[in-house]
Amino acid sequence: MRIQKELIDRIAKKVASALIDGDFLIWEDRPEKLEAIVNEVITEDLMIEDQLNEEVRLLIESRTKEYERDMMDYGRVFQMVKSKLARERGLIL
Repeated sequence: MRIQKELIDRIAKKVASALIDGDFLIWEDRPEKLEAIVNEVITEDLMIEDQLNEEVRLLIESRTKEYERDMMDYGRVFQMVKSKLARERGLIL
């Protein structure tokens, strides 16, 4: 994950506070509970990209010799495969 846990915690706290203070939702429970929910949503969303990156890496490694023969740049191939998989799965990165 590219964002540190502490930053996610701060973002979740600010989002929860903005939702409650801005009257965007009615929250009768403790604010910390909403912060935890927002934190979980953010973390899960970030993990989707991490999982996609790992899948792309494994896919490329399984065909390394093929790409080496074609003399393709790993970074470029990684980005192309990642973009294709994200489009196929309807992911917004």
